[in-house]
Amino acid sequence: MIPEVTIPTLFVDPVKAKANIARLTEKAKTLNLIFRPHFKTHQSHEIGQWFREAGVDKITVSSLRMASYFAEAGWKDITVAFPVNILEIERINTLAEHITLNLLVEHEESIQWLQDKLKYPVHLYIAVNAGNNRTGLYPNNLDKALSLRQQIKQSSLTYFAGVLGHAGHTYSATGEAAIRRIHQDSIASLLPMVNTLREDDPNLIFSYGDTPSASTAVSFPGINELRPGNFVFYDLTQTIIGSCTLQDVAIVMACPVVSKQPERQEVILYGGGIHFSKDRVPYQDKLVFGLPVRWTASGWTVIDDGQSYMKKVSQEHGVLRLAQDWFDQINIGDIVGVIPVHSCMAADLMKQYRSLDDHSLISMMTYV
Repeated sequence: MIPEVTIPTLFVDPVKAKANIARLTEKAKTLNLIFRPHFKTHQSHEIGQWFREAGVDKITVSSLRMASYFAEAGWKDITVAFPVNILEIERINTLAEHITLNLLVEHEESIQWLQDKLKYPVHLYIAVNAGNNRTGLYPNNLDKALSLRQQIKQSSLTYFAGVLGHAGHTYSATGEAAIRRIHQDSIASLLPMVNTLREDDPNLIFSYGDTPSASTAVSFPGINELRPGNFVFYDLTQTIIGSCTLQDVAIVMACPVVSKQPERQEVILYGGGIHFSKDRVPYQDKLVFGLPVRWTASGWTVIDDGQSYMKKVSQEHGVLRLAQDWFDQINIGDIVGVIPVHSCMAADLMKQYRSLDDHSLISMMTYV
């Protein structure tokens, strides 16, 4: 199957994506964890339906705008896993009137603003720093956590739901053993705070999420909610980390060949930074922007030959280094598939997909 496209086009393999969804959904069920997958990766009503079919009824998003998009599709329990933007209070009230809206706080000012402006109840999670040092309270800042909880409980419109952390530093790991070490250390650092808060709030939810640990860890002590996102597609980064195999990756960018450079054994693709982003990763002692695939009758297969990789991207150009035999087979006008380094970024940039099985359009979130 060689896609009949004329411009860079993002393809999704529904069979692989649904298998990824089923695998993590079943894992959460087996471990008796609430499963609240992050929808920022796919941002699609149609792909969201694949989760519904797997039994998912709670979701995570990265913005209030995204929450509105999925609320329109009937999702009734949505967590915005991003520090609450108090300037969007009108949208917060609109959402809170119709759904269970879960927001993330870590500052007294944010809580007070909400309590002054809210018209409908919201659930608040205290953001905790699981080790990625982006946002959230440090694990030893128990006094601040207790103070925030007390403030949350001062209003009938703000309900204390629990704590929420993201171990994003698992993305710096390589191999399951390294992922699991980070995972175990992150949980161990946060459990003293969580357990103290649970003394007065035994139903507190400890919400935790990242694709590497969700995919590889076998134990989640103290955690009762799991929030991975990237796993629906995976990508080259997740393969390198050890979250998945190349065969699990459910997304590929189809790019036209516009030039060949025999002196450098390079093919120039119509497909650059505005399609893939400029994320790059170390792969087999090189920094790469993607990994090419060969088309098959049923989809694609990865040729991991150590010589073929996306070497460079600029705005519209992608520079693809190929093994000699592959290079010799490529012609101007051919369509080459490339697995992106970061599927979340590629999807966000492209704004739509084509389904691999029938090439139908799968739409993504537009401005709401």
